[in-house]
Amino acid sequence: MNTHVPPDDLAPFGDAYGPTLMGIYGPTRTENTLSDLPLLKGAIPADLNGVYLRAGPNIRYAPNGRYHPFDGDGMIHAAHFQNGKLTYRNRWVRTDGWKEDDAAGEGVFHGIRETLKGREDKRLKDTANTDMVAQGGKVLALWYMSGDAYEIDPVTLETLGKSQGVLASGGRISAHAKVDEITDELIFFDYGLDAPYMHYGVVGPDGALKHFTPIDLPGPRLPHDMAITEHYSVLHDLPLFHDPEALKLGRHKVKYYPDIPARFGVIPRYGARDSIKWFEFSPCYIYHVANSWEEGDWVVMVGSRYMPETRADGSVDAERTAKNVAELVMKARLWAWRMNLKTGETEEHCLDPDRNVEFPTFNSRLSGRRTRYGYFVDHSETRTLQWYGIRKYDLDTGESLGEWSDDPGSCFYSEPWFAAADNPQSEDHGYVITFQWNDKLRRETLDVFDARDISAGPVAQVLIPHRIPLGFHACWMAADRMKA
Repeated sequence: MNTHVPPDDLAPFGDAYGPTLMGIYGPTRTENTLSDLPLLKGAIPADLNGVYLRAGPNIRYAPNGRYHPFDGDGMIHAAHFQNGKLTYRNRWVRTDGWKEDDAAGEGVFHGIRETLKGREDKRLKDTANTDMVAQGGKVLALWYMSGDAYEIDPVTLETLGKSQGVLASGGRISAHAKVDEITDELIFFDYGLDAPYMHYGVVGPDGALKHFTPIDLPGPRLPHDMAITEHYSVLHDLPLFHDPEALKLGRHKVKYYPDIPARFGVIPRYGARDSIKWFEFSPCYIYHVANSWEEGDWVVMVGSRYMPETRADGSVDAERTAKNVAELVMKARLWAWRMNLKTGETEEHCLDPDRNVEFPTFNSRLSGRRTRYGYFVDHSETRTLQWYGIRKYDLDTGESLGEWSDDPGSCFYSEPWFAAADNPQSEDHGYVITFQWNDKLRRETLDVFDARDISAGPVAQVLIPHRIPLGFHACWMAADRMKA
């Protein structure tokens, strides 16, 4: 059997736009629906039912100016599991900008690296290419820069329109909203350049806006993620945000401020703006939180803490740190933060000082409740978006409970998501799902692991007959959460 993927369109725009539009980063040209795909190993588990969806950039037309992956049109790649069968689909998210480009037959927007202030001829496109969350029987496609929430059918991947609940807030939504799968509420924040610089809201399972309130920040910020517990939400105010001089010119350039503490604001789920309590921690940036929960008076948050670059004398290299964040070169460590709502005490500690791990996931059935296990990618410290392995952690102790890579030098995994088995008997009774590109073999696969034994390797590995461009975040939607 020939298990190799054809070279297809590995450099569709040439090298004029930089490395993140070439080779494994380059877009695919077609939308597909594929079933009865070849199994390279094992069998699709019969007790795995639902859909794994992964978002990412897949630009349709040559960029206008400098390109960044957040500029690429959003495309979703999905693996639908049903009674031991697998169907793969990929579809573009039909955003307003996608439709406008389609009508013009060319790209009419510019990217986040271009100067836009005072230029009516240059507009930024909401690409909905960054993350997805599952709520109310649908999936929402979200964008890094805080944009609209596009509703997607989880099976057909048809773009259904915009979330009316988010639109009712009068604002937009950040890439990393959260869903409490017990209440099926969507909890989100929005940020911008105008005071009060952040807003926070809750959309009910019926899609209607339940709560919305302003959050006061010292100035315009660039928070990437948030966290939820059963009764609270945790909002971020971090010391990496706009370079003020670049901002005056309308340019998107980030700057790291190592003398400003990181702050986390804990607010009741339906709290007013004055009910938020702020806690200060050591300066850092955080791309992604794993999970958060309550322990008595304490709120606990676990995630990947970005490690600032340092010089030979031990001082922080703020310029290099900001450049790494901007270029998606991640150097992160598993970290825990604790906030006492009664006394105001704080605690923080590194759970694993040795490994660069990012894109954390967990059993999302327990969002906002205590979870012991987390699933991460081993992240290259030199190559953009190379996640060369899958790792399971004990989130209490930081102990690595299992790891796998087909080939650390050649593998590029997607964000892995836990999918509970039918009738699960424990928190980790289920599977971890990810796409994998093997650059040495020129081969794309869908890999399914037993979550209780990651180190045993995939229990099923399915050949995908084309390359899936490297992308961002994924989600899992179990069959019982889909609408008929």
